[in-house]
Amino acid sequence: MNFHSILVVDDFAPWRDQIRSLLTARPAWKIIGEASDGREAVEKATELDPDIILLDVDMPRLNGIEAAKIIRERCPRSKIVFVTQDGDDDIRDAAMRTGAMAYIRKANAGTELADAITTALKC
Repeated sequence: MNFHSILVVDDFAPWRDQIRSLLTARPAWKIIGEASDGREAVEKATELDPDIILLDVDMPRLNGIEAAKIIRERCPRSKIVFVTQDGDDDIRDAAMRTGAMAYIRKANAGTELADAITTALKC
């Protein structure tokens, strides 16, 4: 079976587990890696070249926005979907300027994440 590969990046391990639970209902989507900070996100994205990267904004060592800029250069075919607690409009705008496909608040992930991933995969 063909599948779409996903990298999950968040510094909070229980949240990564929750994302995994949300996505297990979709056999065509496979989580191929996880990262807990921005630098690790860049390393894993470069190594794994995933179809989708679910990326938090507020992380140690390198924030998600700065990580996204580097990832876009190194992995131009990977689609970035920000999944974060931060609802600040300026931060959302900065995140979207990196070339991300979507910006979802964690509180809405249960209802919006699957649609955001589906849309990003079509682009």
